[in-house]
Amino acid sequence: MSYQNLTLGQKATLACMLEVSAPKPGNVHRGADFEDLTFFDFIQSAAAIGPVIQDRPENRLGPLVLAAIEATRSVVDSNTNLGLVLLMGPIALARSIDVDGVKEVLEDLDERDAQLVYQAISLAGAGGLGTVSKMDVHESAPESLMDAMTEAQGRDLIAAQYANGFRDVIEVAVPLFRRIQDSGLSQVEAIVRMHVELMSRYPDSLIARKCGQEVAQESADRAARVIQQAELGDEAYHAALTDFDFWLRSDGHRRNPGTTADFIGVVLFIGLIEGWLIPPSIVASEGNEDG
Repeated sequence: MSYQNLTLGQKATLACMLEVSAPKPGNVHRGADFEDLTFFDFIQSAAAIGPVIQDRPENRLGPLVLAAIEATRSVVDSNTNLGLVLLMGPIALARSIDVDGVKEVLEDLDERDAQLVYQAISLAGAGGLGTVSKMDVHESAPESLMDAMTEAQGRDLIAAQYANGFRDVIEVAVPLFRRIQDSGLSQVEAIVRMHVELMSRYPDSLIARKCGQEVAQESADRAARVIQQAELGDEAYHAALTDFDFWLRSDGHRRNPGTTADFIGVVLFIGLIEGWLIPPSIVASEGNEDG
């Protein structure tokens, strides 16, 4: 079993499907829907963006992002993947998946890219964005998308990736997932562990926008305690994971760690492109006995 023969578009779709299928705490997954957002919304969205990622319209970020969101909105009426598309886009366009390769894409962005990305943000109907004094997404697009992302980096982890050349994705998240995967966990368990690890390191910016920075930090602190329980054994870890999931869902879905989920999706996409993501059957057969 191997992913190597999949096209780029198929890898994008599969990355989205693997991310949403894993029972990550606080997120929609195959065993948990939100009242206004379901597992099948994400699955349909994953199928919709695959051909766009494959075609890479005009080989530019603005057309790619807008086309992906238009395709998504043709099958669902909610924002399921704006953040993920913003992360996947530069990776799909980069000549090499490293900071230099992504920076080359970002440094080539022009005013039209900014206009189309702002149009995509408006079309997606992203929630929890609020208003800000400079370069508000509800206003006309600025001349430079990079200036807008740099302005927003302190309040949005996805914007921060544009400002720092995707360093958190490429130099932190990818090596972290590979280390977790190599520990012998199943693919699903590795995705869940990665999700909690990332939440402990980066207070989720969607939670911060919806609930405030204090709640986002509390979610990070709770995630860190879940990871600490993993050192005590599977029973303690899974009990802590269940409690964490309950807390995240106890305020409707305002504590939905959606930015973290987007990070998971782009890491899986990179793993599929680079060929190091291990299919679940191989992990299950070759992992350790405790996996």
